[in-house]
Amino acid sequence: MKKKSIYLDNAATSFPKPESVYIAINKTMRECYGNAGRSGHKPSQLAKNIIDETRFVCKQLFNAETIENIIFTYNATLALNIAIKGLLTKGDHVITSSLEHNSVSRPLHNLETKRICEITKIHTDLIFGVCIDDIRKAVKPNTKLIICNHISNVTGTVNDVKTIGNFCRDNGLLFLVDAAQSAGSKDIDVQKMGIDLLAFPGHKGLFGPQGTAGLYIRSGLNLNTIIEGGTGNMSETLLQPEFMPHRFEAGTMNTPGLAGLLAGVKFILETGISEINEYETNLTNRLIKGLQKIEGVQLFVPSDQYVNRGNIASLIAESIPSENIMMMLDSVFNIYVRSGLHCSVDAHRTIGTLSEGGTLRISPNYFNTEIEIDDFLICFRECVDCSKM
Repeated sequence: MKKKSIYLDNAATSFPKPESVYIAINKTMRECYGNAGRSGHKPSQLAKNIIDETRFVCKQLFNAETIENIIFTYNATLALNIAIKGLLTKGDHVITSSLEHNSVSRPLHNLETKRICEITKIHTDLIFGVCIDDIRKAVKPNTKLIICNHISNVTGTVNDVKTIGNFCRDNGLLFLVDAAQSAGSKDIDVQKMGIDLLAFPGHKGLFGPQGTAGLYIRSGLNLNTIIEGGTGNMSETLLQPEFMPHRFEAGTMNTPGLAGLLAGVKFILETGISEINEYETNLTNRLIKGLQKIEGVQLFVPSDQYVNRGNIASLIAESIPSENIMMMLDSVFNIYVRSGLHCSVDAHRTIGTLSEGGTLRISPNYFNTEIEIDDFLICFRECVDCSKM
């Protein structure tokens, strides 16, 4: 087969981006070069306008109450740390799932090790996700926060965040959602879903560049800061401003990156979440259906195509380590996927692939094609067959 480049690692970071994203970043670097909120001159004001507009489209996308509910960070990991460490105090109890990314598991483990809070991890079903009855049983008098991902970055399992959010709202609990694998691909309405905090990366499903992300914080929810510094206002005091979003945006903002994120979110709003979701779902169904036909392959995904799932397929092959397949696909066929633990040790412990060194993960997105999926399946089968010789 003729070599060509096929990128199928969109769960790590998406590629390509809409052309408008590249144009926006370049234009901002050249024309909107001021430091937003730090000066009164035109270049500074142009930079501020870009950040304000990016905040506005993110508000639209997630149905936040106001633009001030959206703060920008440099990755979803930082957003999750701001939420977790800004909320939890001595004696708090947290409930989370067993399919979480290390961006949730590690901060929680750190706080638990320091005896600041107590953690309960609920075993999560590969097909249906977190069971609300298990959450109900795990609640204690000192339970403060429920944390779960919307979609697992290892298995593509989708959690019913609306049901969980309604439960939290009815029981006076806070709800933090990791939307790393769902923002831009699945409908997210923070108000209807009862979400108090939503962490989202800019560089995955939102088609922005790396180094962009955000955190939605519900109105009236007070968090302690973990970073303080210059905000361009109230410089006469050593206290960090109390008001949003400046309270959590110390230091110079990534204006060119946010300009790219603005273009990415605009593309999503113009295209429509439903169209993107339907297209990615069809590609993923095609991918999984093809993989199910290859002998010696064990899939770790919600197997029924009628069950809601993310655009992720994780697997191991009996005859060859995942890392070897990844390297062969890269070097021989110019096909790019990911192998390993995907920064999610709890998930691999849950599905039983920790001793295997993780899985091979294939993650298409809106810019992949059916032909690319079919070509991947042919090349993947060749890798597996070669290992049997």
